[in-house]
Amino acid sequence: MMTQPQILIIEDEAALRRFLVPTLEAQGYRVEVAEGGHEGLRQARTHNPDLVLLDLGLPDLDGLEVLRQLRGWSRKPILIISARHQEGEKVAALDLGADDYLTKPFGAAELLARIRVALRHAARPAQDTPLLVLGALRLDLERRDVSVDGTPVHLTPLEYRLLEALARRAGQVVTHAQLLNEVWGPAGAGQTHYLRIYMGTLRRKIEVDPTRPRYLITEPSIGYRLNGEGSGNRPGPEME
Repeated sequence: MMTQPQILIIEDEAALRRFLVPTLEAQGYRVEVAEGGHEGLRQARTHNPDLVLLDLGLPDLDGLEVLRQLRGWSRKPILIISARHQEGEKVAALDLGADDYLTKPFGAAELLARIRVALRHAARPAQDTPLLVLGALRLDLERRDVSVDGTPVHLTPLEYRLLEALARRAGQVVTHAQLLNEVWGPAGAGQTHYLRIYMGTLRRKIEVDPTRPRYLITEPSIGYRLNGEGSGNRPGPEME
């Protein structure tokens, strides 16, 4: 019998814990709970959970410090659940290694979808799957081939590197700084206009309607996400 994934909740808000625990257990997840940062770190070392839900506003230790310490030894998915709306906080958490960020309040359906994506991404082999199929979009990372509905798409080297950087974290938010560093190296630091230009070109090449993208989703002021579900409703017109 397959063991269900274990999720550690590090959250000091009792009302939210009362919502999260039955919601996750109803989906078959095994759940552990910590009410503070120090207790969360201790439980993480004890249980080595498959995924951590981490609040940033903890009473005894800032959530970003908890995240930094967890990333010192664990590569398991960490989803931030926080009332902090500032974009700088979100970027800092993602740059420290968080896999995703949900701003309170959030619905159960969105939370569960983000958890499924994070667990699926974490379950991939270390060498990663060379073939990624997201709806009509197909990326062969080994052969560096891209196609849409079976039609090959020609990408320049920089366009391909940008798409590959997103594909290797499909479903996750990748910050501007992470993308610029991976694609352009140190020379790209702070050059977010590069991303706007190249993302626009990529959308024109792989999206049916570049103004209502299905695959290349903007996370305003933070970065971009390659839609890891591969299908679903298209969001509204994109705002950079």
